[in-house]
Amino acid sequence: MPEQTPDPTAPRGRVLLVPGIGDSGAEHWQSRWEAQNESCVRVRQRDWDNPVCADWQQALELAACDAAPDTLIAAHSLGCLLVAHWLARTSVRIAGALLVAIPDPEGASFPPQAVGFSPLPPKSLPCASIVVASIDDPYGSLDFARQCAAAWGSRLVSIGRAGHINAASGLGDWSEGQRLLRSLQTH
Repeated sequence: MPEQTPDPTAPRGRVLLVPGIGDSGAEHWQSRWEAQNESCVRVRQRDWDNPVCADWQQALELAACDAAPDTLIAAHSLGCLLVAHWLARTSVRIAGALLVAIPDPEGASFPPQAVGFSPLPPKSLPCASIVVASIDDPYGSLDFARQCAAAWGSRLVSIGRAGHINAASGLGDWSEGQRLLRSLQTH
């Protein structure tokens, strides 16, 4: 069997994948990254359908407790709000966070069963971060993503029309997302 050539766009080191409500299905970019790269580890939640921010923070803290300083986080949707709240409280240090498709907790489409994700942490995140947004995300506008990026000291990247930047967006392996994540290692 021929030796596999490493993907040059894949990040080096450990990556914690932080899905949103309902977890990420098999065709979601997070699941595809996990299947392709053994250093990508999904943070598991006890209850994917009835998220409580404090409970989800405990799970993230446990997953990150042995994180090396070069650990990265790739969060999607409600997972982004979780990461922002967690980073505001934890003493664990990571290299960076890719925050993709942040939902507006004050928006009409925000899941009512999600508890404790508002208000947003107002201070800069203690690591390099990129907020990735779509101009037609039904859960969070580009303006909302811009506000989050400004408050958290994050770089904002708009990827055009990509809906909620999930499996329905047809991104496949989303190599551009992997490149963005890897760029956090150079900070």
